[in-house]
Amino acid sequence: MSLVNFSGQNVAEFTFTGFDHLPYHKLMGTVILLAYCLALLGSTTNICVISTDRRLHRPMYLLICNLALVDIMFSTGASTTMISVLLAGDKTISYHSCLSRVYIYHLGDITECLALSLMALDRTVAISEPLRYATILTNQRVFLLIVLSWLLGICLMGMLVSIADQLPYCQPVIKYIFCDYAAIIRAACVDPEPYWLLSSTGALWLLGGQFPLILLSYGKLVFTVLRLPSTEKGGRTFRTVISHFIPVVCYYAPKLVSVLLTRVGVTLNLTERNALLIISTLLPPLINPTVYCLQSKEIRGTVLRVLRRNLL
Repeated sequence: MSLVNFSGQNVAEFTFTGFDHLPYHKLMGTVILLAYCLALLGSTTNICVISTDRRLHRPMYLLICNLALVDIMFSTGASTTMISVLLAGDKTISYHSCLSRVYIYHLGDITECLALSLMALDRTVAISEPLRYATILTNQRVFLLIVLSWLLGICLMGMLVSIADQLPYCQPVIKYIFCDYAAIIRAACVDPEPYWLLSSTGALWLLGGQFPLILLSYGKLVFTVLRLPSTEKGGRTFRTVISHFIPVVCYYAPKLVSVLLTRVGVTLNLTERNALLIISTLLPPLINPTVYCLQSKEIRGTVLRVLRRNLL
């Protein structure tokens, strides 16, 4: 895509107006703050438990730890801005702070998608090839895959932020609720259409590429579970598959709803778009640590032992 070099100077700060027409700002801010704190608590707990217990230094737990780190970054990129606007009444953000939030938020979004794909791969190998699992997915290979997923997200977001940084912003108003790529592109004094190519390609790859692969992976897992001879073992494995699929639904459902409604001709107003943004930003980081803490008896057991030691 050919970008135009503008001589106009960028604005010093942006003003958020996405919450202006909504009532009960304090209540909404309190709910978002509570959800954010619970997400931080759950993700931090998983990271601390996995990093301090050498028995959990295995591929699946490395992936859970990576997902927890991604959840913290993903939720922080958006929640801190919303909390500041709703509870502190600070509706402005500096230009460079906004760009940094765009980078953090979308890097978290991209790596969240890739983390879910890696976890689907892990469970597929573990259940379909249990005897070869330890040789196919070693800690070194899983760590390399995690690093590659982060590098991919870092490079893609570097290009997007570079594009946004070249645009002039003569009307420094963001009609949405936090800084993301779509919001600041729409705030620029240019026709936004030419600047959607890279972001649309990335979104198509995430929704049209990764999501079907994840569905195929879990479909293969269900087929494998149904062929297991032991009912008890099959039931336990099936519960594991379901618990791993819940985070996938929480991440993709708001995005798919937005895309499908647009495709069938339903135009979402600003309030509805912002509501989907809040759900898609807060739901996965809130659900993921809970699901994996409850599903993993090792993590659950460690947490319960620590709680008993401190409470008794």
